[in-house]
Amino acid sequence: MGATVESLNGISFFVQAASARSFSQAGRVLGVSSSTVGKSVSRLEERLGVRLFHRSTRSLTLTAEGALFLERCRRILCEVEAAELELSQTQQAPRGRLRISLPVVGMLVTPALAAFMHRYPAIELDVDFSDRVVDVIEEGFDVVMRAAEPTDSRLMSRPMGHYRQIVVAAPAYLAKRGTPRVPADLTGHACLQYRLPTTGKLQPWPLKRSEGDAEYTLPNSMVCNTAISLMDIAISGLGIACLPDFMARPAIERGELVSVLEEHVQHQGTFRLLWPSSKHLAPKLRVFIDFMVEAVFEEKGLGRRLGP
Repeated sequence: MGATVESLNGISFFVQAASARSFSQAGRVLGVSSSTVGKSVSRLEERLGVRLFHRSTRSLTLTAEGALFLERCRRILCEVEAAELELSQTQQAPRGRLRISLPVVGMLVTPALAAFMHRYPAIELDVDFSDRVVDVIEEGFDVVMRAAEPTDSRLMSRPMGHYRQIVVAAPAYLAKRGTPRVPADLTGHACLQYRLPTTGKLQPWPLKRSEGDAEYTLPNSMVCNTAISLMDIAISGLGIACLPDFMARPAIERGELVSVLEEHVQHQGTFRLLWPSSKHLAPKLRVFIDFMVEAVFEEKGLGRRLGP
């Protein structure tokens, strides 16, 4: 342990000296003498078996090995600082304002949000409900929830749980128009389509096709950009819709909708939380992430706890 502490001290002295380009200036910042800094760096060089600085009476410059070592040392010190901050923050009650963006699926997240607010009354939530792809960093969000796979290297992510797309219709509609048995039967039905807010294109229905199946195009009896409206129209008996299972399941349980073509639908999506990458998480953000991962899908019985 003593050797480890001495190594960390040596690294700290080395980083400060490299930043100041002076042992004496590094000593003033660290509150020690210049000779103490110089001896610590010399011991570090001896342990490593390399020279870290070119020394002269007027200048102190990094060697090639020193420059390489400096970047690694800075990351080490950042990790130590983050660990210390994380431990100190465990004693603080999470508080402050969180700006979050959530998809327009209120029935999925609103109960969890209400429960979170009861548990953490000192955290203020500023919620933006939108299905568009937001720029998390440029728009100043602390965390967003989306079904899309993460593509921004500046973001960290954590999966929350799985969901499926299912094809549903009202019993009254099926009694009147008949029940589709294979995907191609949908060409003779009123199909309620969802327009993706990110691209403006219609969301494809995840229908399996076998080799040799004829090409077909689904009718556009209605197109809109909110799945909730599509569900309401489907419940009214005006067509067939492709909806997330967590949205349609309550209506199915009430007998308002029926799932069709189940053996022909193949889909699994994952909701994720995304937030700006940082060497540490603020307590308010950490508890929000942990709470939502536990609460949202477990509460609905649609998913399971997923690892980070």
